[in-house]
Amino acid sequence: MVALAVFSLAVLALLRLETATIRGARTLDESLVAGLVARNVANDAVTEAQPPVAGRTTGSEVNGGRTWTWVRQVRGTGNAAIVRIDVAVTNRAGQIVGRTTAIRPPEQPL
Repeated sequence: MVALAVFSLAVLALLRLETATIRGARTLDESLVAGLVARNVANDAVTEAQPPVAGRTTGSEVNGGRTWTWVRQVRGTGNAAIVRIDVAVTNRAGQIVGRTTAIRPPEQPL
């Protein structure tokens, strides 16, 4: 009887560990894909032909089979030709799970 009780406690501990591992993997997957979405949105703004307009822009994008909502905030810097681009990505629950910042350098003459 004692051996059975010890065995059942060990099994319960292993189940809790497995649950925590799965939860951690899901969180890691979510933050990695959200980070990719944030970098994609920032890179689009950096590589557009015209500099992005200062202010806030929102949108959504499908990546990894999920829909992500993003907010892009464009601000000026001390140099009028350089802009700062902040991007935050949220999941379906509205939690920010990815973010990045990019700088668009001034146009270089060809």
